[in-house]
Amino acid sequence: MKEIKFGIIFFDFDGVIKESVEIKSDAFERLFLPFGDAIVKKVRKHHEKNCGMSRLDKLPVYLKWSGQNASKQLIEQYSDQFSLLVKERVVNSGWVDGVLDYLKSNHLGQRFFLVTATPQKEIEDILKQLKIIDYFEQILGSPISKSQALQMLLMQHGIDPKQAVMIGDSIHDYEAATVSNINFILRKTNLNKKLQVQLNCPMIRDFL
Repeated sequence: MKEIKFGIIFFDFDGVIKESVEIKSDAFERLFLPFGDAIVKKVRKHHEKNCGMSRLDKLPVYLKWSGQNASKQLIEQYSDQFSLLVKERVVNSGWVDGVLDYLKSNHLGQRFFLVTATPQKEIEDILKQLKIIDYFEQILGSPISKSQALQMLLMQHGIDPKQAVMIGDSIHDYEAATVSNINFILRKTNLNKKLQVQLNCPMIRDFL
């Protein structure tokens, strides 16, 4: 895919820029391993079905399944542990084929924004380490939801939704784009095969 015919692109991160979804699956497994195999399998399945959902929304659910009181303090504790488990591995994970060249070659001719469920400071640190932070005009992570982020960016930058496209790999990405009347491209992965059948939208395997 050498050219996307939109002047403005909203990128998701995990599964669109980096092949990092399964890294986060493994991290959730490690966090909830003390609660037994049944909980671990349930957590992994939910995470992989809801890749675009913030961990701050997932953790209360998983803690409840594990019989824990999902207090704000405990959620923050688990979130910090999760960040320690994944951050370096995400930086070192593989790129989605062609995406780095696409960002380098087109960031001056198109406007790029990043909208992700990863916490704001964490995604900024990751992008700095990857040396791609300057390719994006603005970056929004959790606790802002993807739907809120897209609507904020449209308003703040005076963007016509018809001139923009969101590239994502989850139902949450699709729903966020749909709410804002933004075109959507699904990045096909082994984890979203059911979604590939359900959605009627352009799809890509990579950026080549």
